[in-house]
Amino acid sequence: MMFKVKWDMEKGKNSGSGRGYISWNDDMDKALLDTFVEYYNKGDRCQNGWKSHVYTAAIKNVREKCNVEITKDNIMSRNKTFDKHHTIINDV
Repeated sequence: MMFKVKWDMEKGKNSGSGRGYISWNDDMDKALLDTFVEYYNKGDRCQNGWKSHVYTAAIKNVREKCNVEITKDNIMSRNKTFDKHHTIINDV
């Protein structure tokens, strides 16, 4: 199953920089979820989400396995997408 995360391509008036988008593929999802499962089993999840070192490990794992530049914001956005899909499936 493949999901895509798209970000608005808004340019800042002062900075001149824009935000890109990340198209997630199955390999990226697997690398991310493998990291989350590993750290979940170690108990590295707090009440409001993942501990900061889990995001660091996830970024490193996805970069190494998929050769893509990814940020903590990308990981957090993807995690929100997973949560939304889990809620929908759970309601069915």
